Amino acid sequence: MVRKLRAVSQGASVPHRKNTSGQSTERMPVPKQVTLMMQQHIGAPAKPVVKKGDEVLVGQMVGEAGGFVSSPVYSGVSGKVKALEQVVAANGALVEAVVIETDGQQTLSGDVAVPQVHNRESFLEAVRACGLVGLGGAGFPTAVKLSPKELDKIDILLINGAECEPYITSDEQEILENSGDILSGIAAVQKYLGIERAVIGIERNKPEAMDLLFSLTKGKAGIEVHPLPSKYPQGAEKVLIEQVTGRQVPAGGLPSDVGVIVLNVTTAGTLGRYLSTGMPLVTKRLTVDGGAVAQPKNVEVILGTSVAEVIEFCGGYKEPPGKLLMGGPMMGVALPGDGYPVMKQNNAILALSAAEAALPEEGPCIRCGRCIASCPMSLSPTETEEAYKNRDLDRLKKLNADVCIACGVCSYVCPAKRYVSQHANLARGYLLKEVAKERGKS
Repeated sequence: MVRKLRAVSQGASVPHRKNTSGQSTERMPVPKQVTLMMQQHIGAPAKPVVKKGDEVLVGQMVGEAGGFVSSPVYSGVSGKVKALEQVVAANGALVEAVVIETDGQQTLSGDVAVPQVHNRESFLEAVRACGLVGLGGAGFPTAVKLSPKELDKIDILLINGAECEPYITSDEQEILENSGDILSGIAAVQKYLGIERAVIGIERNKPEAMDLLFSLTKGKAGIEVHPLPSKYPQGAEKVLIEQVTGRQVPAGGLPSDVGVIVLNVTTAGTLGRYLSTGMPLVTKRLTVDGGAVAQPKNVEVILGTSVAEVIEFCGGYKEPPGKLLMGGPMMGVALPGDGYPVMKQNNAILALSAAEAALPEEGPCIRCGRCIASCPMSLSPTETEEAYKNRDLDRLKKLNADVCIACGVCSYVCPAKRYVSQHANLARGYLLKEVAKERGKS
């Protein structure tokens, strides 16, 4: 049995480093070329619906959803399809991609039109057509999330505005710049899914954004703002749910199992814009920061733009980067180079300096228990590490290794700087794989 969460006391007080807080979003110029990966979400990859030589327009679909748990991909530029090719994703997998040479005209597709929504079915179809996925980093197709098996048991729509990772301020800027879109997106979900109560969770280290939300929701029935302690990983779904509602998602369960649907605040804002404009998801706001970046900024980027061009827009590198990340320093994905294209679920690009990226020397475990005391899922990372090294499957099951959310807190708080987080993540993957094999044999 999973030990009870204590999200209020667990986690870590990581440095905020919100260097771009309050900086207005700058829009990047249209790039000469975009590479649109067909796997920009959890689930089945999209299937290209264009071929080499085709002319495409802004807002035109170039990849249709490959199944129920999937999402369409749209072009944010007008131009000509240069190639359909295989691109190596950050996880090493080969992913099909559509490469488009832009013409600089930004001609709008005639397919872009305000969706006609009049009931739940047409609302969910609009969410699918938007190409919307979780924009906080997970990339789960939003239409699937809004289609729980037992909708009548959902009584809370929880909006995640925590943004607890260091450096990242893209969600904060969404609140400051597009609060009307956020509220209209929330209202639409409440209306068409019949959810009476909406709660916006936001960390207290964003006072201007928090005050704005309080002022906009004051006196409004069915929506409230819940200030959160500035403690990582406050934005993790299960931690957020327990912090705001007191409910605990069971091991292997979903938020819907405890009557909650969670949406990232930028996801809600993007939905609100789509319902009023008909423009699908073709751009993304990114926080660009790190010790190797000349001019940290919040930037609106056309999906498929290379990381190199984004960095160049921010003044380039002031020193060779020690590490490139998509996302934050705690849970972000390391990139092999800056030729990688921006995707839907990216909320930051961090170019860390060599000093910032340097790994500390790993020391021996001193049995202090800090990793256990700080784990937001109440796990035992050191025991998990040992069981994984021994490939002790039964022990990993008893330790609930599959419950790990890969937040990195255990390594962060470790005085010996042990790589327990990496081993815990490997253990989770190993356990899930072996359990799947067992089910396949049964």
